Amino acid sequence: MLTRLKVNGFKNLVDVDVYFGPFTCVAGANGVGKSNLFDAIRFLSALADKPLVEAALSVRDEGGRTADIRGLFHRVGDRYDTEMSFEAEMIVPRAATDDLGQTAEASITFLRYSLTLAYRRDDAQPSGGAIELVEEELKHINLGDARASLPFPHSPQWRKSALTGHRFGAAFISTVLKDPRQVMLHQDGSAGRPLARLAANLPRTVLSVATAAESRTALAARREMQSWRLLQLEPSALRKPDEFSAPPRLGMDGSHLAATLYRLARRASTDRNGRDPSSREGEKAIYAQVANRLAELISDARSIRVDRDERRELMTLYLRDRSGTEHPARALSDGTLRFLALTVLELESDAPGLLCLEEPENGIHPERIPAMLRLLQDIATDPNEPLDADNPLRQVIVNTHSPAVVLQVPEHSLLVAEPYESATGDQHFPCVRFSPLDSTWRAKAPNAVRPVALGDLLVFLNPVEPAERLAPLEPEPNGRGRAAQKSHRVVDRSDLQAMFQFADTGL
Repeated sequence: MLTRLKVNGFKNLVDVDVYFGPFTCVAGANGVGKSNLFDAIRFLSALADKPLVEAALSVRDEGGRTADIRGLFHRVGDRYDTEMSFEAEMIVPRAATDDLGQTAEASITFLRYSLTLAYRRDDAQPSGGAIELVEEELKHINLGDARASLPFPHSPQWRKSALTGHRFGAAFISTVLKDPRQVMLHQDGSAGRPLARLAANLPRTVLSVATAAESRTALAARREMQSWRLLQLEPSALRKPDEFSAPPRLGMDGSHLAATLYRLARRASTDRNGRDPSSREGEKAIYAQVANRLAELISDARSIRVDRDERRELMTLYLRDRSGTEHPARALSDGTLRFLALTVLELESDAPGLLCLEEPENGIHPERIPAMLRLLQDIATDPNEPLDADNPLRQVIVNTHSPAVVLQVPEHSLLVAEPYESATGDQHFPCVRFSPLDSTWRAKAPNAVRPVALGDLLVFLNPVEPAERLAPLEPEPNGRGRAAQKSHRVVDRSDLQAMFQFADTGL
């Protein structure tokens, strides 16, 4: 769980400092930079898994391309920053398994990871440049400081179940800055000599190669960061049936929906309370749970099932409506499929981590947006209850430019991406800050960004142009004027004006 993120020098993120809770909604206009926050999270996740250059190429630059590494660095005019830095505070899982199948327990589960990277010209690279690791550090956060470091509302029982272990002495990863710079990997619970690596020669972060044998806690941090994912649900992937050999995990594009739901249903029949799998009681309960959730979005939905075609070895998801008609996944709407995927994801209690989702309102009727928001919040951990199989350590961050979403999210979950102008010397450049609402826990957190001005928020929530501000329309060449069309907007109807919440604000 990512609880705080500092970013400097990545795209238009300059001196950004954001606190996260179980559920966060980032709102703002298109192009202001809210997606760059997701890109920073994705970049850190990729760095925990891939070589530096490969991780950089997996993230789009400001022009939407992926071939220019330098495009990830903050730019003013034609001048690029030479360094970017990140600092992430996180709660990691207690147990983790490395690439060799070895499982180990972290010494402590509340950690701070810091990383500084520099751009280096390298004509031998296809991209024309390389990334050099300048500094890397992984330290524990004292459990005595946990309450102050976790400003979102939570119960002591939740905190005690999430934050466990203890640590004394050196960091798990540190950097010796004297020439030559070395990154040191310190072993858990050992007074032995740390493993030293020359920073300038490292093709990837030290964290990305952590194993159970070398550092149990670094391995747990690596696995946590690898679980930070951007969910990009594609209707074409959601509609496809699955082969029997398909991975029984929901892909980040929504693929393997049928296989995942079938696995969850069968597991419920075999694992819960020692049920006889032939009774199919658990399987029916899972399908009923999904159907009940879906009914919040589509009142016509009655049941869900996964059909196994033994001859073709295919699994297909079917929805039955109240008339008794069954519809395969390929015939369902985009919004229905997205909602189904998230419902299945909620049931995957063994898949913790951070989920980033862009514009969850896509394909959803405005009347059903509250149901979507409830589902997203239910996917995230409940900070008032201890962690267990039914309350996994899971987190959701969404971004949106929809006033309908912003109006209905909990006020403490909202961050507004606001553009502002900063300066270095005589050069001015645009940046973005993530502002909370006044009087919420985000506004009271240490070093919090100033709250968003209510006037600016109202403009965002009520984007309708007043009739008196509309430019007069010129007559058409045939002499027939179009000025009368000016009053034909729905919003200008006199019988609707009194019903608008902000009709008397003059906005």
